[in-house]
Amino acid sequence: MDYSLSQARPQEEEVEGGGGGGEVGSRCGKWVELPDDVMASILRRLGTIDILANVERVCKTWRNICKEPSMWRSIDMRNLGNILDMEYDIVKICRHAVDRSSGALLQINIEYFGTDDLLLYIANRSTKLKSLRLVFCQNISDEGLIAAAAKIPLLEELDLSYCSFSKVALEEVGHCCPLLKSFKLNTAGYRHPRIESDDEALAIAESMPRLHHLQMFGNKVTNHGLQAILDGCPHLESLDVRQCFNVILEGQLGRRFSERIKDLRYPNDSTDDYPFDTRVPNITSSDEEDYPSGFSDIDFMSDDGAYYDFSDGSNFTDDYYEGYDGWLDDVFMFYPGD
Repeated sequence: MDYSLSQARPQEEEVEGGGGGGEVGSRCGKWVELPDDVMASILRRLGTIDILANVERVCKTWRNICKEPSMWRSIDMRNLGNILDMEYDIVKICRHAVDRSSGALLQINIEYFGTDDLLLYIANRSTKLKSLRLVFCQNISDEGLIAAAAKIPLLEELDLSYCSFSKVALEEVGHCCPLLKSFKLNTAGYRHPRIESDDEALAIAESMPRLHHLQMFGNKVTNHGLQAILDGCPHLESLDVRQCFNVILEGQLGRRFSERIKDLRYPNDSTDDYPFDTRVPNITSSDEEDYPSGFSDIDFMSDDGAYYDFSDGSNFTDDYYEGYDGWLDDVFMFYPGD
């Protein structure tokens, strides 16, 4: 049986006869012969925007599948490309996806566009959330993070990479989410100027005792901070301190870590499997005025997977198929040709 994607594209003419089956068959091809649970499993592999803007507009069968809360236990909105050039209001799309989950959301992944309001919207409607990834979300404040954390006590995995939060905020998150097992707090590593800070490490040591996995790529942590983590996180199994150039894991401390930690990544270990830019800049005073981290935004573009081209999404008309509720009209930033 041939399930080529070309058969799933809408057709201009519908097959006569067979009632509703003719419509579905003509628009979805042989894909419609798959059981709904199998089709749902396939559609979940697509991006959130692609599902909401394109897939569910192909035919009634796919639309019904896409409205099931089980389709939205995981929402992935990473690596969206140039957000300023997008045709969609991605915040509204994210909110709509959260609404579709009907409280069943377990995992959400956001890059570049997170805000306090959006994060609280997610937290208020996703009390069962277990995994939260906020990457390059510089518009989320300490207060916003703390308020959201108080709503999601079942959280087990948290990624706050390339964001900016204080020691107090991280401590509050740890206290609000006592089940936290995995934490990522990555940033751009650099050697000069040499700046040491154990604030984040101490916050982790003091408030996240159940951690099993910790990644602090590029952090300013020192041996003192790592010692505190080792003492405060007795269940720690993996630790990644690549490009933490203030850390020297030698002598007695090095032996302690190698004996305790099953998977230990050292400061100078290979970064080939790291998904973001790993070049180490030497920051000068003029660089700091423009980019405190030594990079422009584009330098940090994630390369761990392709993103979809959604430019064709607006070619569908509002009444393309019966039952379309028109929700998508409100999220277009502009229409091609306007």
